[in-house]
Amino acid sequence: MGKFLESIIGRSASPRQDDYMDLDLSTFEGANDDEPASMYVKVAQITDLKDTPRVKDEVYNGNLVIVDITRLKLDKIMYERVLKDLREVASDVKGDIIGLGEQQYVIITPMSVRISREKIGGL
Repeated sequence: MGKFLESIIGRSASPRQDDYMDLDLSTFEGANDDEPASMYVKVAQITDLKDTPRVKDEVYNGNLVIVDITRLKLDKIMYERVLKDLREVASDVKGDIIGLGEQQYVIITPMSVRISREKIGGL
């Protein structure tokens, strides 16, 4: 029976280095710098409460912000204060907020952008 299934679906060989393709994303970086956008996706890292004003400004300016909060998890009180601030910003702009990656990242969206809680694919 095993040989029959192998003949239909093929052998499951372990992936080799040749099976992967390197992507040169440098050709895409900066390609559209001349064209203004109505919203940008910004990436930030918050390590302290003093880092939150810049993130809040970006959300108030209508940008989507992905925040790395990994270092905050070392200080539970600071972690809770920062998350409270970020939740208030999302509420103020009528946006949305969600934690990702075992709460290592937070995504905050501006007005009219909602985050689906439904996962796509085999996640």
